Amino acid sequence: MLEKELKLEYQSVQQGFISLLPISIFVVVFGTAFGLAAVQVGLSESSSLWMSTLVFAGASQFGALDLWGTHVPVFPLAITVFAINARHLLIGATLYPHIKTMKALPRYGVMLLASDANWAMSMKAFANNEHSKGLGILFGGGLAIWIFWIIGTWIGVYFGNAIQNPSAYGIDMVMGCFLLTMVLEGNKDNGTYIIWASAALSSIAAYLYLPENAHVIVGALTGGIAGVLVGEKKNEH
Repeated sequence: MLEKELKLEYQSVQQGFISLLPISIFVVVFGTAFGLAAVQVGLSESSSLWMSTLVFAGASQFGALDLWGTHVPVFPLAITVFAINARHLLIGATLYPHIKTMKALPRYGVMLLASDANWAMSMKAFANNEHSKGLGILFGGGLAIWIFWIIGTWIGVYFGNAIQNPSAYGIDMVMGCFLLTMVLEGNKDNGTYIIWASAALSSIAAYLYLPENAHVIVGALTGGIAGVLVGEKKNEH
């Protein structure tokens, strides 16, 4: 039996956009910090804005700034960006079973806007078999975060001196707390705890003993492998 093709629906996308607006407001602050930092290391205003528009990867954009200079080391830059964004391997793997019935072009378009926040919320909807809602959150919520990230960068480029230290106000903790809430609200069983423990312990070990940012890759891969093994074990029963 063929599965029904999953398609974007305007109402679901609109609801997804609105649902991510609260967290998107805080994204403006991080965008502002990036815009300010980018100008300070020598990027032009237009280059800073284009980077946020086309790359849309906050943490790796900050990582790229650390390597920015007269002669940009392309290979170390690529490795750094890949390491920081390695969690997207897990994001893509977990989303695929839910969006695989979409046509390739729109599916890849949706994935361009996948980030931590809209992924976490969409997975919660998918887990409840609310496929249209989940896709709306993934795309509509991603649009909201992307737009506010660009707005934040623009503010930082031209008015960035207003917020130089987000951590002084505890704003740097917002995204972490949000994702933790999404995890704790999800469906939990013994298999879930095994996946969490595997990813957490391997990530901590990698953080302590492996090169910088390796813990991101190790944690994501370990959690992904554990998820596959646990899923296969469930299917056997």
